[in-house]
Amino acid sequence: MSAIAADPGAPGTDRLPVLSPMLQRLAAERATGALMRDRGTLYLADGQVVHAESPATPGIDVLLTTGGTLRHEGWWDAVAQAGAGQRVGRYLVDSGHVPGGALELCHLGALYDAAFFALAPTGTPARFRYGVSHWIGPVRPVPVAAVQRETLRRRELLDRIWPDPACDSAPVVRSSAHPGDSPVPARQRAVLELADGVRTASDIAQALGRSAFHILVDLRRLAAAGLVAAVRAQPLPAAASSPGRITLPEVTADPDIALLRRLRDALEAL
Repeated sequence: MSAIAADPGAPGTDRLPVLSPMLQRLAAERATGALMRDRGTLYLADGQVVHAESPATPGIDVLLTTGGTLRHEGWWDAVAQAGAGQRVGRYLVDSGHVPGGALELCHLGALYDAAFFALAPTGTPARFRYGVSHWIGPVRPVPVAAVQRETLRRRELLDRIWPDPACDSAPVVRSSAHPGDSPVPARQRAVLELADGVRTASDIAQALGRSAFHILVDLRRLAAAGLVAAVRAQPLPAAASSPGRITLPEVTADPDIALLRRLRDALEAL
């Protein structure tokens, strides 16, 4: 049995905005299944969120293996042995691959990370499939209200750091500005090194095996410091179709944009 309904993120209650009216209803009816939205999926059991996935974020497998908590062989062993029975999480603990506390922390991090993107405003209708369970199995359920509060807290944090969301989804590029007397922390430096004008925040998160939301935090801080900017692709002008003409994308909020334009003009003159 499935239900399809528009779920754009309607205005909220007196206390907190309702990020997903459908999710609120499913929590109230203690539903079990998968709520599929434009940017991710929330898995519910008895009205609580038990897992979340989003293409914008690394999965729990990436977070566990990249951080060194679990070897790749251990992950695939768990999937092979317990995936069909939807008990991968339990198998990881019982087989000694991952301590129970470490699995819970990593799972909660992956859940909140994916939920942040899955609950982003959208005009695309959501779909709920009753009875669907995730193969990770039970780890630690989270009330819908807690997921909603954390998502709102994260949105507010990003806006406080830097109110321009351009770097959240577009490719990001380093500017030629220097950090000056304030050195860039190691975590931000790792992000800065991957800001190559091609990778997005999600790409950087996958490459580093880190929470995509934490990458957004680092990028907003770097943007506020003038060290990165979002690359916005511009429509190609008609003259760009002529042989030998090269068009570079515009870069937003770059203090050295004049230099980039001179570089573009020089390339076009070749």
